[in-house]
Amino acid sequence: MSDALHDSPHDSLGEPAGDPRTGDAGVDAVLDRLAELDGRPVDEHVQVFERAHDDLRRALDATPQTGSGTP
Repeated sequence: MSDALHDSPHDSLGEPAGDPRTGDAGVDAVLDRLAELDGRPVDEHVQVFERAHDDLRRALDATPQTGSGTP
């Protein structure tokens, strides 16, 4: 019989288990910066989140769309 706790893709705090890699260097760099927020003063979080948002937007804008019907 399977133990649901051990089969879960999340750790004991409900966070995703393992290293969250996407394969996209820009997105992975943003994830690394967000992971570094733990333990930093809350007043530094806003600046990091704003930069993360900008970087993720650029990554999405630069990603070629597949199946859109345009070359």
